[in-house]
Amino acid sequence: MKSPENLLKSFFAERIKGLVQSDIRRMSRECERLGGINLGQGICDQPVPDSVKEAAKSAIDRDRSIYSKFEGIDPLRERIAAKMADYNGIRCDPDREVVVTVGSTGGFVAACLAFVEPGDEVILFSPFYGYHRNILSLCEATLRFVTLHPPNWSFDPADLERSFTEKTAAVIINTPSNPCGKVFSRQELILIASLCQKHGALAITDEIYEYILYGEHRHVSIGSLPGMEERTITLSGFSKTYNMTGWRLGYAVGAAPLMEKIGLLNDLLYICAPTPLQHAVMAAFDLPPSYYDQLCADYARKLEMTCAACDEAGIRPLLPQGAYYLLADISGLGLSDDKEAANFLLGRAGVASVPGTSFYADPEDGRQQVRLCFAKQDGDLEEACRRLRGIRTARP
Repeated sequence: MKSPENLLKSFFAERIKGLVQSDIRRMSRECERLGGINLGQGICDQPVPDSVKEAAKSAIDRDRSIYSKFEGIDPLRERIAAKMADYNGIRCDPDREVVVTVGSTGGFVAACLAFVEPGDEVILFSPFYGYHRNILSLCEATLRFVTLHPPNWSFDPADLERSFTEKTAAVIINTPSNPCGKVFSRQELILIASLCQKHGALAITDEIYEYILYGEHRHVSIGSLPGMEERTITLSGFSKTYNMTGWRLGYAVGAAPLMEKIGLLNDLLYICAPTPLQHAVMAAFDLPPSYYDQLCADYARKLEMTCAACDEAGIRPLLPQGAYYLLADISGLGLSDDKEAANFLLGRAGVASVPGTSFYADPEDGRQQVRLCFAKQDGDLEEACRRLRGIRTARP
């Protein structure tokens, strides 16, 4: 007779047997238990713009509470299409080429289920966002990894070319990237586009951090490049730009035949995105250009503050080009690996981070790194930095 534990395990679907709780969630829970400051998970606890909050209250008061179309309310898709043309250089039909999703992750799930068959090869840059890898694993994709090399997070073009084969179904792009903050340049995207066209592959691009950029880096959408209009699915959303990670609102943009299938999956999985919040988020499109300038300036200041604290702690920051995460080299702490370092930072300083091995195809690449998220309110970030600076005197 099976033990109770083995009996329960026998019920598990084969596709989930390799899945474990992410280090991001694990460290967040441990941080909460210990009452620490969470620089691990990208929670982004800045305030939602007042105009958007007022629009949400109004939508609820007006009982905008029933299902919307599965592709989202018409006026929101029209505003998204206008933004895509103005900012991303992608012209799209709001009626047929835009789907509002349950976060950009919801769009990624729908895209993978729609276009990735078991055994299909999918190219993923390493370090990667763990949810991308795990969702592709659920779809039983065969993953081929291309390494991004610090400190500039460049990749070897020959390595990328070798990764494409006749079995390549898609390449996943995340720009700006979580966790390393890489912003793919136009020339890099032109190379990726040429290989997609040569091998008949899709580009699935997650651009949720598209407005958070540092220095001279500029955002380029691969879907705006010649020949990519029919083979790109562009994913983005509102979580990071407007500090509403818990609202779960994103969108997918692409050619009508592709969006038809994503819409079908969006309906099957989620019915629709939260209707009152769809009405509310339209107010975000009325924010002035100064909002986005201030967004970048605020995060640049928070990045500088975090890097300075890391330097004082003996942790070497690997500078991001965009987004609000920082991979940092912890070899100067004299600890055995990333997990020991993450536990040390939380236990001694009360600051949560994420072990670097969570983000790499080859764990050795992340063995001496942790990820920090600096999307925190100033008071909390200043306290976290003060604690990090005290690490030198708290060494084991």
